[in-house]
Amino acid sequence: MARGKQIYEGKAKILYEGPEKGTLIQYFKDDATAFNNKKKAVIDGKGVLNNRISEFILTQLNQIGIKTHFIKRLNMREQLIKSLEIIPIEVVVRNIAAGTFSTRLGISEGTELTKPILEFYFKNDELGDPLVNTDHILTLNWANQDELSFISEQALRINDFLVGVFRGIGIKLVDFKLEFGRFWNGEDSEIYVADEISPDSCRLWNIKDEKKLDKDRFRRDLGGLVEAYQEVARRLGIMPEGTNIKEIKTGITKITLKKK
Repeated sequence: MARGKQIYEGKAKILYEGPEKGTLIQYFKDDATAFNNKKKAVIDGKGVLNNRISEFILTQLNQIGIKTHFIKRLNMREQLIKSLEIIPIEVVVRNIAAGTFSTRLGISEGTELTKPILEFYFKNDELGDPLVNTDHILTLNWANQDELSFISEQALRINDFLVGVFRGIGIKLVDFKLEFGRFWNGEDSEIYVADEISPDSCRLWNIKDEKKLDKDRFRRDLGGLVEAYQEVARRLGIMPEGTNIKEIKTGITKITLKKK
């Protein structure tokens, strides 16, 4: 499928005009970044894995009635998605204390939270994506009360679903980031899940030994990032046992999406 002109490039993805009005093509890069883009690297195969894992998760969300921008995967690195008006808020759902949450509040990493905590961040790289509250969001007109209530409900519903999905394959969902956008139909709009859900946007720990299977392997110089992402893909059933990303990229092995 031919893509149109490039309209945006972020830290991990590029967006192009899609083949039809209201669509975009989202390309997954191999770039890895951390600490608001202060740490950078290119990790061969990361984009391919994130494309497949995000495809799997967003497909599952669509099937349970949670609307996402995902339409279909086009190839190893590209997805056809709906064009949304992105709401400039990153929603983080936390189940276990980790990362900046632990350092900011002095809570030991790994502490189980008695209930999921929602945090909101203003999506602005130049400002370092600062933590904001609902008054900021409403007063600055980033979203209205109905939209914010819906986003919060959806985030918690997605969390419930994903906690179960990952627990079923021996992984703890520590926390994860969501983005949302408005899909316009004339003067009416609906809120859809945007961006991606992958080990780049989730903290995932192996239940048995709490081995990190996410981007913290890059943030903390642990190494083995692609191997960790491959393990997540294998457990989800979207990458055959005994294969690796090099075989898949060269066409030796074909990945088939697991049917639910």
